[in-house]
Amino acid sequence: MALNYFARVFPEKTYWRNIMQLLEEKIKTDGIAVNEDILKVDSFINHKVDPFLMKEIGKDFAAHFADHGITKIVTIESSGIAPALTTAIEMGIPMVILKKQPSKVLNKNLYQTMVTSFTKGTSYELTLSAEQIDETDHVLIIDDFLANGEAATGAIRLLRKAHATVAGLGILIEKSFQPGRDKLKEQGIHVYSLARISKLAENYIEFIPEEV
Repeated sequence: MALNYFARVFPEKTYWRNIMQLLEEKIKTDGIAVNEDILKVDSFINHKVDPFLMKEIGKDFAAHFADHGITKIVTIESSGIAPALTTAIEMGIPMVILKKQPSKVLNKNLYQTMVTSFTKGTSYELTLSAEQIDETDHVLIIDDFLANGEAATGAIRLLRKAHATVAGLGILIEKSFQPGRDKLKEQGIHVYSLARISKLAENYIEFIPEEV
């Protein structure tokens, strides 16, 4: 039923734009704009997950990066896991999760870097096992939000420590009024975002019409 709904409301001939429109509509109807920094999407992305939406997002990311020679999908726990997994399934390649805290069994052969979240005002040590990524990998990073770009930059630092290359960054929601995209473009990273917010305030969300 859900797939029939997508096909009916968003015709195939404008598929790539329609996924953007679909996500924007979901944000408008189910998201909560708390203030200029915080957009709550816990009812369909990062607490309760809409699996049909994630499936369509995975298809779109896979199509956009199809010719980039990607060998692995990487995401940061935990909000990026759902779209990263559906993208990995569509591309037929493994997904690797960067840990915010090393587990008791991940205690050697680790790459680590500190990441600070300006939105949350917290820092954490991002961790990657050296056994999961190597110099033969060309990696696509998937995450839920892009704001100041600190999380993505931390992920890139880890991948470069592993001597892997970065194919690009797939983002569900970008706060385009913050400097994350520019920081990543300065590093030569291709950023592809499905929903780009130009202005955010209490109970107000304004989008950039399409990827530019």
